[in-house]
Parts: sequence; C-alpha cells; structure tokens
Amino acid sequence: MIAGVLPLRRATDAGQHWTEAGVFEVADGVHRIPLPMPGDGLAAINVYALETGKGLVLIDTGQSSDAARETLARGLAALGESFESVHAVAVTHVHADHYSNAAEIRRCSGAEVALHVDERESLRRAAEPEFVGHEPHLRSLLRAGATGWTDDVPARPEWRSWSFRDFEDPDRWLVDGDSVAEGTLEVVHTPGHTRGNCVFVDPLRGAVFTGDHVLPRITPSVGFESVLSVNPLGAYLASLGALLDLPDARMFPAHGPVVPVLHARVRELIAHHETRLSGFADAVASGANTAYDVALVSTWTRHERALPELDLFNRTLAVNETLAHLELLVVRGHLTEVVDDRGVAMFRMADQP
Repeated sequence: MIAGVLPLRRATDAGQHWTEAGVFEVADGVHRIPLPMPGDGLAAINVYALETGKGLVLIDTGQSSDAARETLARGLAALGESFESVHAVAVTHVHADHYSNAAEIRRCSGAEVALHVDERESLRRAAEPEFVGHEPHLRSLLRAGATGWTDDVPARPEWRSWSFRDFEDPDRWLVDGDSVAEGTLEVVHTPGHTRGNCVFVDPLRGAVFTGDHVLPRITPSVGFESVLSVNPLGAYLASLGALLDLPDARMFPAHGPVVPVLHARVRELIAHHETRLSGFADAVASGANTAYDVALVSTWTRHERALPELDLFNRTLAVNETLAHLELLVVRGHLTEVVDDRGVAMFRMADQP
C-alpha cells in the first residue's frame, strides 16, 4: 500500500466495521469513503464518490476538519484522483457533517455545490449577526417544559456547531425532480430531518443515497435546524411513505453499512414511530402533561436508557423529538394542546374534558 493512500477494498470484505478507513467500491463506479467525526457518537460519515465522464461527483462532504479533508484526499488518491478531479458536489442536507466541507472542496476544485432550496432559510437565518446556534432549540426546550437544565445549554462549547455561520451558499439550489451527476441521479425532496433534506435516486444502479433520511441502525432526529419546522415528524413520515412508492433499491446511507433492501428499513422506521406515538399518547393518558414529562417516563436509544442518563446534546434531541411526536398527535386529533402563561405546551387526551 502506498504511504498516504487509503486501501482500495471490496464492499464485501468480511470482518470490517463500516467506519473502518478505506475506499469501498459499493457499485459499479461508486466508492464509499468513510470520513472520521472526532468527538461525535456517530464516529464517521460516508462520502460517496461517483465516477462520471467529467470527473468525480461527491455525495456529501464530511465535517470541516483537517482529519476529514486529509482522509478524503487519501481516498481520492487511492482512486488515482484528487480534489481537482471533483467537478460537482451534491449534498443531502445542511447539517455540518454533510455540508461544512463543501466550501473548502469548491475552493480546491472549482466544483459546483448543489443543495436543496428549502435549506436556504436556515442558511440565511444562521448567517445573521445576532443569531446564536442553540437559541431555536432552547426555545423548543422551554416550550417542552424542560426548565430544569436549560441554563446549561449556552455554556457548552459543542453547541457552537449548531451555527451555520461559517457555511457558504451553494452554486445551485435544487428542487424536487432535478437531476445531478450528469443526469444519473434524481433528486427526491424528503423533508423531516431538515426541511430541505433530499435523497438521490440512481435508477440504473438500483440505488438510493439516503443521507440521514433512512439509516440502517438508528432513527434520525427530526426538525434539527436553525429555523424550526412546523410538524417535522409529520413531514418525515410522509417522506418515508413516498419512498415506498418508488421501486425498491439498495440503500447507501450516510452513517452505517450499505443495505440491500431499502423498503424493509423504511417500514421499520414507520413502525417505530407509530409505536412511539402510541406510547407517548399512553403517557399523556397516565398524567404526563408536557413533552419533558413524557420524555422522562420513556426510554431512549437501542439500550433503553432513561433520559437523565443521556448527555446534554442527546437529552435535547430526545425532548424535542418527544415534542414533535406530541404535536403530530394533536394534528391527528388524538391530543389537545394548550400553552400556559410560561410558554409551556400542555397536552391532554382529546376526549378528556
């Protein structure tokens, strides 16, 4: 192996965790390059490099860090390419681990960067001088009734990553039905994780690049953005349903291994959220009136941890996702909601006087 170049590996190599460094040919002309995410529980993100007649197209870019850029450069070198070979970048959504490297790649290569137009509002808001990254989610926590620990939020340095201030606008704003990668990929708008989230469908290869919209082992957060969405869980479930209307395909996620059957995982995610909705409704029926109260009597992650066992960041995700579930139950007519004089949303069963 040449020093400084990642090993070329087959996607079927046994005994390898998906985060292991290398360049994996996952389809004809498609290479998965895991990039490190130091300090993040997800550990790595898959960047996909697609060969086209004009050069390489990247799907997502990794975090803006020296470690991520160096790993990506070594991966491209293993293909006999470099940043200068990249002529386009297609990004699934605006989160930092997907988008924040895009501007630097563009400076190195002149590549066109493409992002869905519904991410524009989040980028614009986050670029305003007075914007503070944690504020929208702090307001949501207060609405959820999580008043006991919200003072900790502004003091934590990791919340700076919620700010998009260092991001740049893309060259091209995508809309549903557009194509990228020399027309080989179709853009499908799948709001929920963020309002401008999208997946890229490759009908010839029978593949869908799902970003965070569909992940093989975890459920993505919903509505985690600098301008909060209305009913993000409702949008997410509708987006999942729309994927079932497409032909089944191989799933190329941002975090995790390639999965041979997309529809099966989509159905699992829909079932998971329906189970969550039912459980949260039962919690309200048993007397939990706020999203924070419901989150406290629920368990989290695959390890079924109690809310206080989670770190601050994941506690915030858990409480805000509970609020999203309860608000969808209001939309469906199962719950009613009243905001008290503190700004806290109080929930009760719709048939309760």
